[in-house]
Amino acid sequence: MSNIEIQEVNGVDEVRYVPQGVCSKLFIIKIKDDVILSLEAVGGCSGNLKGIGSLVKGMNIQEVASKISGIPCGSRPTSCPDQISKAIEAYVSEKQKSHANV
Repeated sequence: MSNIEIQEVNGVDEVRYVPQGVCSKLFIIKIKDDVILSLEAVGGCSGNLKGIGSLVKGMNIQEVASKISGIPCGSRPTSCPDQISKAIEAYVSEKQKSHANV
């Protein structure tokens, strides 16, 4: 079972991603033309994730992924920022697959 679901509505991709190994249960990222319009998290450290959502709004997805990939959380090898980068990577991969099948 895939941990990503993408739904396109009026030219905006709504990405729902279930992260692994972190406190957050779900990320909802709205993307248009490779730019993040919004990022919401269900669960996790609310203030930190709202802050990340505010910081990445209007940024290119590749720039965001490169800046936050590989960040650990304490002794955990991953973190919510790292999992957001994984969500972006999964999104890019799924979009490439869908364009290849057209």
